[in-house]
Amino acid sequence: MTELKAEQQLVTASEENNEPQSLLDRRLEAYKLMDKLQLPKMQRFKFHDWPLIKDQPLTWVASDPQTITEDEADDEVIKIVQFGQSTVRIALPKKLQDAGVILTDIFTAAREHEELFNKFFMTAIKPEENLLTAYHLAYLNAGLFLYIPRNVQIEKPIEAELIQDNTQHEPLVSHILVVADQGSKIKFIQHLTTVGENEEPADMMIELIARDNSEIDFSSLDELGSHTHTYFKRRADIGRDAHVEWAVGLMNDGNTVGDMDSELLGEGGYANSKMIAITTRQQEVGINNRVTNHGKHTTGLINQRGVILESSELIFNGIGQIIHGAHGSKADQQNRVLIMSDQARGDANPILLIDENDVEAGHAASVGPVDPHQMYYLMSRGIPRKQAERMVIRGFLGAVLSAIPSKDDRNKLVTILERKLTDGQQYQ
Repeated sequence: MTELKAEQQLVTASEENNEPQSLLDRRLEAYKLMDKLQLPKMQRFKFHDWPLIKDQPLTWVASDPQTITEDEADDEVIKIVQFGQSTVRIALPKKLQDAGVILTDIFTAAREHEELFNKFFMTAIKPEENLLTAYHLAYLNAGLFLYIPRNVQIEKPIEAELIQDNTQHEPLVSHILVVADQGSKIKFIQHLTTVGENEEPADMMIELIARDNSEIDFSSLDELGSHTHTYFKRRADIGRDAHVEWAVGLMNDGNTVGDMDSELLGEGGYANSKMIAITTRQQEVGINNRVTNHGKHTTGLINQRGVILESSELIFNGIGQIIHGAHGSKADQQNRVLIMSDQARGDANPILLIDENDVEAGHAASVGPVDPHQMYYLMSRGIPRKQAERMVIRGFLGAVLSAIPSKDDRNKLVTILERKLTDGQQYQ
């Protein structure tokens, strides 16, 4: 497809979707950037031959909600369900609607809340950052928008269930934008799954805008399918005295590469980025987890734990950066990987970039097998070796498991964890 035809096709698709001119203009600008940009960089990890971009027009395809199983409706649950490009359900109690909370799909937000949407959409993540961020904006086909007004505090978790529809021949290009206005407080839980066996890429991006004195607890259970090549980018812009907690269980079965970024922009901000990952078979996973201290007296923490089984590969890059002027700040990280097979490959790379004197900074990293002393203790009490290994691994991953705010989601994560470990142990 020539450039002119591709641009005209984007115009036609945008008009079919009833998008405002402002979004179409941004799509076209992003498309023009694609020829000038390269894929993102990932230290010690090769993914440049993966099919992360599908060369096809932007099209709108409705997914059949009868294909998926939904929980029973509950008036008190705050939830949005998207299957492919289709929004299946939005549940937002009236009292929250009356308080000004907005929970909707990304395109309704662009149409009905255009000023608010344009103020924040792709401001933390810029389309010009790399080829995949430009592609993401140009070919965006799904996503959601959540806005929490000033001083609104919600104790009940807000749930987002996003299901990739691989019964279709369509990539999933999904964007989540969460804006927590000043003094607000929320818990947000995301669950990613796949239905169908077609091989399709997923380009998944999340922007968290934590304005001054706000709090966002963001949890994600990633469970995309084995035929999906995934690129994700998740970034939080964190204001003065704002607080962001990430807790991610990366349980995808397919190849995955991703960036998690916490930008501590205002004085006194806090970010704690926690992740666990399990890899099996010939799976390849590479993660950059970065926290950057811009503001004074900010705290940035990273805690990554991984388990590698069979012939898989897992790379953790933990990047803590304190820029000049961010005095009184703290950056600390732990990157630990258990290698459970002679054929597995893994690395944990702590990187500290410090450009200020009056700071605290530290890191820890380890790559190796299960602690033999722990194994001996359990097996000496009659516990079979494979069960003992799973018990040790559960304890090893406990710091992130315990950070998931929903008991149901913790139980889901433990169930998936047990399945992946059991499957992986069959081939050791």
